[in-house]
Amino acid sequence: MFDLHGRTAVVTGAGQNVGAGIAKALASQGAAVGVNDFIPERAQSVAAEIIAAGGNAVSVAFDVTNYDAVVSGMTAFADALGPIDILVNNAGNGGTQQMRPTQFRDSTPESWRGPIDVNLYGVMNCARAVINPMVERQWGRIITIASGAGTAGLNIGVSAYAGGKGGAISFMRHLAIENARLGVTANSLALGLMHIDNPEVTANLSRSIPVGRVGTPEDIAAACVWLASNEASWVTGQTIQINGGVTTT
Repeated sequence: MFDLHGRTAVVTGAGQNVGAGIAKALASQGAAVGVNDFIPERAQSVAAEIIAAGGNAVSVAFDVTNYDAVVSGMTAFADALGPIDILVNNAGNGGTQQMRPTQFRDSTPESWRGPIDVNLYGVMNCARAVINPMVERQWGRIITIASGAGTAGLNIGVSAYAGGKGGAISFMRHLAIENARLGVTANSLALGLMHIDNPEVTANLSRSIPVGRVGTPEDIAAACVWLASNEASWVTGQTIQINGGVTTT
């Protein structure tokens, strides 16, 4: 099950953390993986790890908020690995800008740009670059890594980020229905609290999660492998919550 041999996948923002975990998991199931990040060295490092483990990977650095760069990058991936069958829109957060939690009343229009551009336009740019070839081949998987912040209100100062994530979730639902009879599925994963490199903070966060721990890249990667597989062909237009039981609907 979940055999991805003969498939080509591209994972954006895959130079670290969740994106790196997704790229490695797809490769472990047999996919040839295009590793993207806007920092070339990070993408190169993950691609090298995949190759060292016996997989097939190449890296291409580009900023997902630049449509022309996206098209060029996706073309480079396809030339190196073959037509793109699987797209995982993982690039997010604040994009090339660091996201700083701020209550909306204290924010400025300039501070909204980064989170909206990467979390919404980045997803749309990448989807537009791959959708037509997928439809022509009558097979494709588009997966967007979203957030629980895009499905529920929070008082932690991430309203612009949530707007981008929520917009991407809605976009994916429409993309799914538009292409439901054309062989392409589109789904979102809404992530809960994830591991950070601070044991004390991670321990504090874990107390609020029913299963007693924060999420890991491996948790998300496993769901991506399933959604990318033939076995998930009847799953489209869904927003799947992966959050350790924080929400149950």
